[in-house]
Amino acid sequence: MSPRVVLGLSGASGAAIGLRIFEILQSFGAETHVVATRAAARTFAEEIAPDALERLRARAAHWYDVDNVGAPIASGSFPTAGMIVAPCSIRTLSAIAHCHSDSLLTRAADVHLKERRPLILLARETPLHLGHLRAMTAATEAGAIVMPPVPAFYLGPKCVDDIVDQIAYRAVDLLRAFEPAAREWRGPSAYAG
Repeated sequence: MSPRVVLGLSGASGAAIGLRIFEILQSFGAETHVVATRAAARTFAEEIAPDALERLRARAAHWYDVDNVGAPIASGSFPTAGMIVAPCSIRTLSAIAHCHSDSLLTRAADVHLKERRPLILLARETPLHLGHLRAMTAATEAGAIVMPPVPAFYLGPKCVDDIVDQIAYRAVDLLRAFEPAAREWRGPSAYAG
């Protein structure tokens, strides 16, 4: 059976990272369960293409309306290999950190925490104020992995796609459901020149 992975898409900037994670999960044979906020639709339209989210929806194994809190991913009895929220707005992260399960995305994240399944939040905000940091701390204390999409400049990326790929592969690797695929550090001589 293919690993089931939930992918949440919120309205923060960084839609390309969410799209790339979706593509990687598909290439690994994951059964993808996708839920997107209304703000994600706007971000995908502005940052990728007007129909980008609809094209992703057509390719997803399962797509859920953000208001459908009765969907399978809202229950702990529905086993998954984990969940990634990418990009993850501070609003979404804060709702997850403080158990505000008022949408399917935040309810699915809450289920992952209570069931002790991997939950990776690609928090997309900068600079951070104390409220952001406290929400990130609360999410971490609850069991989430907060992963700001920070470029791995030490790997010598040549273009934005290299940066997006590395961040996306690292996020998928954190699920520990597939063989690691992100480029790894091999010492300075491996990337010189």
